[in-house]
Amino acid sequence: MTPSEQIMTLSSVKPLDPKEFDERKAQHLLQRAGFGGTTKQALALSKLGLEKAVEYIVEYNNITDPEPVLLDAYDKDIIRPPTAAERKVAQKARQDKDEETVDKLRKERQRRQREDRKQISEMELWWLQRMVSTPRPLEEKLTLFWHGHFATGYRTIEDSYQMYLQNNFFRKNAMGNFKDDLVRGIIHDPAMIKYLNNHQNRKQAPNENLARELMELFTLGEGEGYDEDDIKEGARCLTGYTVEDHDFTFNSRNHDTGQKRIFGRSGYYDGDDFVDLIFTRPNVAKFIVNKLYRYFVNDLPHGKTADSKKFTISISNLLKRKDWELKPILKTIFLSEHFYDDSNMQAIIKSPVQLIVQATRSLNPPQRRKMVQTLAVSADLMGQRLFAPPSVKGWDGGRTWINTSTMFMRQNTLLYLLTGQRPGSASWEADNNQFNGMALVEGNTRDPKDAITFLLTALLNQDKHDRDRVASLENYMKTQNNTINNETVTGLLTLITAMPEYQLC
Repeated sequence: MTPSEQIMTLSSVKPLDPKEFDERKAQHLLQRAGFGGTTKQALALSKLGLEKAVEYIVEYNNITDPEPVLLDAYDKDIIRPPTAAERKVAQKARQDKDEETVDKLRKERQRRQREDRKQISEMELWWLQRMVSTPRPLEEKLTLFWHGHFATGYRTIEDSYQMYLQNNFFRKNAMGNFKDDLVRGIIHDPAMIKYLNNHQNRKQAPNENLARELMELFTLGEGEGYDEDDIKEGARCLTGYTVEDHDFTFNSRNHDTGQKRIFGRSGYYDGDDFVDLIFTRPNVAKFIVNKLYRYFVNDLPHGKTADSKKFTISISNLLKRKDWELKPILKTIFLSEHFYDDSNMQAIIKSPVQLIVQATRSLNPPQRRKMVQTLAVSADLMGQRLFAPPSVKGWDGGRTWINTSTMFMRQNTLLYLLTGQRPGSASWEADNNQFNGMALVEGNTRDPKDAITFLLTALLNQDKHDRDRVASLENYMKTQNNTINNETVTGLLTLITAMPEYQLC
């Protein structure tokens, strides 16, 4: 059975007519299943046809990763447990009130903390650069999604290598099994265990944090199908799930072996049993599918329609039938007519990372000095710092990305990509590495009106353009004697990227 035939069995997820898969829809697929691309890439994808295009995007493991992730790429021993000898020295110094040794140990701990903060900053730049350059964009787009879903912040755990391990866990299982790979995996993840204090979860004093968020934020939704007693009993299941250095370990001495009662069922459950019990609840599929829908299809208020509800119900049912496998779900979404409906195009507000990475991949600005570092700082100022979500809820997204402060930074960041001028600096301080705007229009047009239409289409992915927008760009070209050159094309790009429509994908 072909992917299209499989979809036809679901009434609300009718596949797109392959004849309608044009360059615009291919660009839509590139933006949603990744971080956008050039007009040439969109054209090439459209020529593949719908099913082959989706197959190419989703089956990214068939594409060689030119820079595979290596576990030894970063120092795992900056933050580590003290050795037996070190503990003995520290204990003796405290007993003897040896202030000199105590101070020396404190300074060594502070040095390690500084080194670790430096390393997490390096990881931040590495991941941002990886998103920009990867030939497997869906892999990184999903890694970013799971980072926001199973949100963990470095400032709480203060161990960069554990954050690196978690990042690689998300990447490895990005399109795996939601139940067995991701949810079961996250209760064994050292960074999550420390972030939600489960290393302090002992049978004598259960800590409810992980059990609560596992249901409230990761699988069921707030107040959906569980109560406070279920949280308490779930916490008992997770006792003894702890961390030793950078590894998960099960401490049987701290585990509550007694009988628990969860969702009306009784048994001698552990944490893995708790996951199995959660996945008997009816809301799991609906919860995660709705979150995937907002991330990949539509996150604007008008996106909550009767059609979207039918679509998410069908996808939720499919997810359960596929035993929580994510790949067929994403293929079904990306092949569907609903995904390419006009109401769902340009219907997601770009996150700061999406804005930056998409602009970089589609505009291809020159590599500037400290470019990635500048972009990482900009993303932070716009409200999205990698490895540092604001809370266990992750980033709210949607309209929360946009306010007067972040809009100013968004426009300045795009100005920097195009001109090299950093936010807050003078024009004469700009990087002299000139942007090649002519590469975008070369071979397409030398006529000012056609150039305007081409650039609006390429950057906004619209088939119709607002008259006022077109008129403002035509007025700009008149001030430039209607001359098409690198300076005027760069000017057009600066104006277009400042438009409200550019904030959408």
